[in-house]
Amino acid sequence: MSLRAGIVGLPNVGKSTLFNAVVENGKAQAANFPFCTIEPNVGIVAVPDPRLHVLSKLSKSQRAVPASIEFVDIAGLVKGASQGEGLGNKFLSHIREVDSILQVVRCFEDNDIVHVNGKVDPKSDIDVINLELVFSDLDQIEKRLEKLKKGKAKDSQSKVKEEAEKYALEKIQQALMDGKPARSVALNYYEKDAVKHLCLLTMKPIIYVANVAESDLAEPENNPHVNDVKNLASELQSGIVTISAQVESELTELPSEERTEFLKSLGVSESGLGNLIRETYSLLGLRTYFTSGEKESKAWTILAGMTAPQAAGVIHSDFEKGFIRAETVSYDDFVAAGSLAAAREKGLLRSEGKDYVVQEGDVMLFRFNV
Repeated sequence: MSLRAGIVGLPNVGKSTLFNAVVENGKAQAANFPFCTIEPNVGIVAVPDPRLHVLSKLSKSQRAVPASIEFVDIAGLVKGASQGEGLGNKFLSHIREVDSILQVVRCFEDNDIVHVNGKVDPKSDIDVINLELVFSDLDQIEKRLEKLKKGKAKDSQSKVKEEAEKYALEKIQQALMDGKPARSVALNYYEKDAVKHLCLLTMKPIIYVANVAESDLAEPENNPHVNDVKNLASELQSGIVTISAQVESELTELPSEERTEFLKSLGVSESGLGNLIRETYSLLGLRTYFTSGEKESKAWTILAGMTAPQAAGVIHSDFEKGFIRAETVSYDDFVAAGSLAAAREKGLLRSEGKDYVVQEGDVMLFRFNV
């Protein structure tokens, strides 16, 4: 399954610098003025997972294919974007197309980089963007409710669905009027399904990316701006990751063998990309399973709770339609055994049926018939 994360933020918070750094051959023009990113830049990033390389080595695979995540660099929003200020409406429509929002928040002081509002104030920055998302959703809900009032359902099934949508939208509308995001509203399965087509912006999970100076990377808790973002993220039921976009940018210029040493010198063990992707997976409720053989070892992304046939369908719809069984072994058991064949001999390979819920790190071989 493809995963899209939209990177948003006010102008000059380090958003495009971060995008350039995490996306190989990123083409966003990072410059010190608003709206330097006009069309959203899109880049595919491999999900770092050391388990894949271990499996590839054990299976003597010809290649290792990691899971991927698509980052979309969405141009700087400003106050009034929902009324078309800056280049707002166009950018708000781009956010509707992503699965999650990564909101870059400036937590560093630098007199050479002008802040759009004249001072570094993470809470104010977050409020500006969140309010624009709220206003945009309110406008969309108002139009949709008006349409539902005028329309007449063709059959009883459509009528039930429309009633569920109307009830859900009224609940969401009230929450938005109170300054709360749509994702904070308790909806049942039918209500969620009924409003899904609207792609409400405040329904999307948000991760706040606290962008700090290089000197704050090892001990971000000493930065009062980061602590403000942490408190807000907790209130808003959102994730938070601390990153230095400048460090990520510098890493891209170093040979891979020197990157680890550079990070160690800063007091951290890995780049921010790994943390960012892990937090995104966690917030979206995603899991990884593997297929591994001589031809290739590959990581696959699925939603937590997916059954074996559904996981097989991520590879190809025929796998799901003609599913017979899934020969399954946990990652740890596969590594301990040394190969799929050895795992089978030791009785570690299980034959799982249609109701099996795939677990994180399962190594699977699907049997199907079409």
